[in-house]
Amino acid sequence: MQTAFASQYTDTAEADDTGNSAGLSPGDIAALNAAYEPLEFGDRIRKVYEDFAPDKVLVTSSFAATSAYFLHIISSIRPEQEIAFIDTGYHFQETISYRDFLSGEYGLKVRALRAEDWKHDFTRKDKTWSHDPDFCCSINKVEPLENVKPNYHLWISSLMRWQTDHRSDMQIFEERRGIIKFNPMIDVTKEQRDAYIKEHDLPFHPLVEQGFDSIGCSHCTFKGEGREGRWKGNKKTECGIHM
Repeated sequence: MQTAFASQYTDTAEADDTGNSAGLSPGDIAALNAAYEPLEFGDRIRKVYEDFAPDKVLVTSSFAATSAYFLHIISSIRPEQEIAFIDTGYHFQETISYRDFLSGEYGLKVRALRAEDWKHDFTRKDKTWSHDPDFCCSINKVEPLENVKPNYHLWISSLMRWQTDHRSDMQIFEERRGIIKFNPMIDVTKEQRDAYIKEHDLPFHPLVEQGFDSIGCSHCTFKGEGREGRWKGNKKTECGIHM
């Protein structure tokens, strides 16, 4: 960080015995949670850019159902922030159109993360999503993100506790597979999110009005409330990047 933990946040920091590229100990993470917990989510995001080197901050977006909510906030606080989009090669065309629309609307600089061609081609020919969705997600979502994470100290996500059981226990700051995960909206309620969307007249993903509440890859997404339309008929509720 640039403040209390300045000595641990340098442009050349690498993962050490703490297990994360920012060099934070469990005590440091606990201190961050205590400092950020009283703050409103927008203030948390503003503060994190003061406490961490901005060029070491990774921001991801799936450009799914209500991604405009998160992206509206990020772009208003740090317009120059690059947004990483995991392009699985299986997105709905509506998702690509929504990505392009929001990019133009908010002036976003979007970087696509993709699996190696031969790996993606394997999943396409094998139809891996149909019999082993975990493996398909690992190849097309998890690995592309894992490959870039060593370049950053902090990863900002837009997760909220009410979305899934797995997310219900997440903290504002956590260590996740070698990087510090920052979940500034983790305690935002669905009602608060919807009120912000209404107040700012934010655009939904085009498929929302057709009954899609949570939107991922076209093969594994169906109409339904919450996450019930994801990986239908399978106990799977997460793609794996947030595990």
